Amino acid sequence: TESPVNEPKNNSATVICITSTLFSLDYEFLRRKMTQNRLDFALDLMRRLPPQKCEGFLGCLIELVPDMCGELLSNVDQPLKVATDSTCGKQFLLSDYNRDGDSYRSPWSNQYFPAFEDGSVPIDRLRKIEIDANYAIEQYKDMYFDSGVSSVYAWDLDHSFACAILIKKDGDAKKMANGSWDSIHIIEVQEKSSGRSAHYKLTSTIMLWLLTESSGRPRIDLSGSLTRQSESDAPLVDSYSHVINMGKMIEEMENKMRGSLNTIYFGKTYDIISCLRSMETKQERDEQAQLQQELARAIHCRQDSFKKE
Repeated sequence: TESPVNEPKNNSATVICITSTLFSLDYEFLRRKMTQNRLDFALDLMRRLPPQKCEGFLGCLIELVPDMCGELLSNVDQPLKVATDSTCGKQFLLSDYNRDGDSYRSPWSNQYFPAFEDGSVPIDRLRKIEIDANYAIEQYKDMYFDSGVSSVYAWDLDHSFACAILIKKDGDAKKMANGSWDSIHIIEVQEKSSGRSAHYKLTSTIMLWLLTESSGRPRIDLSGSLTRQSESDAPLVDSYSHVINMGKMIEEMENKMRGSLNTIYFGKTYDIISCLRSMETKQERDEQAQLQQELARAIHCRQDSFKKE
């Protein structure tokens, strides 16, 4: 008589245990999914905000979701800041890729500012690539941007390495055009086992804002960011081959992104403004329309005369 009574109790306990486990798994899955969704939503929001105000908006977002502070800081690209290497007088760019604590490493002297004795530095092989890449990108910057600041930073990864190629160009206020162009290129390099080639994965982000304002003319404020990715394999001869291969990828990517900005974003903005406001007066438009009609009639009459002949 005891067995029938005890058996349902044991089965019931087993069912409750299984249900509890499934609920725990579902809850953990939902919690991770919601966390990931929150991060995706936050990143999507930051991509739609003006780059020049990114730092302020990011601070507000971190106040709303402080538990996501680390993820937001590591995933949101911010406009680059400029510092000066006091040992050589050259400027360099500040980013998370050359930061250790509250100090930033200069790619020119390999020293931290403010001074930080225990700051991490690249190994000798990567340091040589970093030096060569800095001089190469500086020439590229002078050729395409005419002026500005550039920096290249290299660091180790598991069985590979990565480089951050940064370029910043500020607008000239004397020409009534304030603004900034920030290029952030991150390249992951995976050398093949043969040592004769390498695989490169490039993630490029361009942040651009432009403000033109002068007396008698309307204020124009354009801003936005664009991110693209590409991958390629390239041959290796020596360590300098990495500099050549990365330089080619960056040049091709920036040309494509410039083309997209010119034809799609600025071109579309120009079309919208042209629809909203015409630079011609109504009388000029009427005269142009009348001229088109007269030309059309003349061509039509000429075609009829040819048919009769």
